[in-house]
Amino acid sequence: MTVLLHKSRLLLADRLADAGLWFMAAIHALIALSFLVVLAGLSPARAEDLPTCTGNNLLTKYEKDDPAGYAKLRAEADATPNGKAIFWKVEKNGKPASWLLGTMHVTDPRVLAMPEAARTAYEKAATVIVESDEITDEKKAGAAMMARPDLIMFTDGKSITDFLDPEEKEKLEKGLKGRGLSLAAVGRMKPWMLMSFVALPACEIARKTAGAAFLDQQLAKNALADGKTLKGLETLIEQISALDSLAVEPQIKGLVQTVDLGDGLKDVIETMSQLYLSGDTGMIMPMMRAATPEGDGADAYAEFEQRIIVDRNHTMADRATPILDEGNVFMAVGALHLAGAEGVVELLRKKGFTVTAVN
Repeated sequence: MTVLLHKSRLLLADRLADAGLWFMAAIHALIALSFLVVLAGLSPARAEDLPTCTGNNLLTKYEKDDPAGYAKLRAEADATPNGKAIFWKVEKNGKPASWLLGTMHVTDPRVLAMPEAARTAYEKAATVIVESDEITDEKKAGAAMMARPDLIMFTDGKSITDFLDPEEKEKLEKGLKGRGLSLAAVGRMKPWMLMSFVALPACEIARKTAGAAFLDQQLAKNALADGKTLKGLETLIEQISALDSLAVEPQIKGLVQTVDLGDGLKDVIETMSQLYLSGDTGMIMPMMRAATPEGDGADAYAEFEQRIIVDRNHTMADRATPILDEGNVFMAVGALHLAGAEGVVELLRKKGFTVTAVN
């Protein structure tokens, strides 16, 4: 059994191309912060000018190649509380209903479209909650980041190369060069900052640099334009600090694996996107656990899950509660925060809300 489980884990890790998946998810669980600086001053792009992203669902092949391994993964996902929806109705004490949408921080038109029920709920809501309301002003957000250089850059004289062996350095140099970056020029950046530049396929980077907004950012900007009250649950500095709190060595390992992935990155993102679009959010975390190597990799994943997901779930639920108490709210946070025993859905129920999935 142990041998079969190990083989299953290796097959999945191979299908996901050892992509440092937990670290990629850490970036996607937060806003792609570095792009807030890149996007400052850019004009919104026209839909017809934007490239189309393509990719293959890696879990489809995994299911074919290892049915038993996939069945185990499927069973774990199915057992995850609240892992079958991205849109929820939130009610309490006879107040007007509020709504909770799980998001994905990408510009994919399929994601931006939102479910029809979510679009209707947004239009009727008086207040909109997002993870950080600072994302509506790219210049201000960039200034906030630059005010804390210790979170963005190594300030102790070290650089990423101090943590690399020769083979890893070669991979990182090659991967960065393929993205138009020089290791010598960016070597003092913290690995999470570099990861936010490389953890997306080229088509998504092109869309963002053309000025396309990701879903949370679009919702926040629309809320202000539509005269709604906009509330944020975290500051950008709090979000950056969460990333910066992760151990450096596994971050860098994930960074090297991701840049070495090359074009295969689009398949990883497409896999996660299809899980999101189908509402199968309960599969994402089990997939990441299964693809994480044992030993140090598992420890790094556990740290990621606790600091980037669970701890922030509690913060979001605590800060959202007094706003949701008033009713008629549209709340949008990353979909990774919804499912699980300590997900936002379950935490809101513990605070007295009735939270019901909307199909």
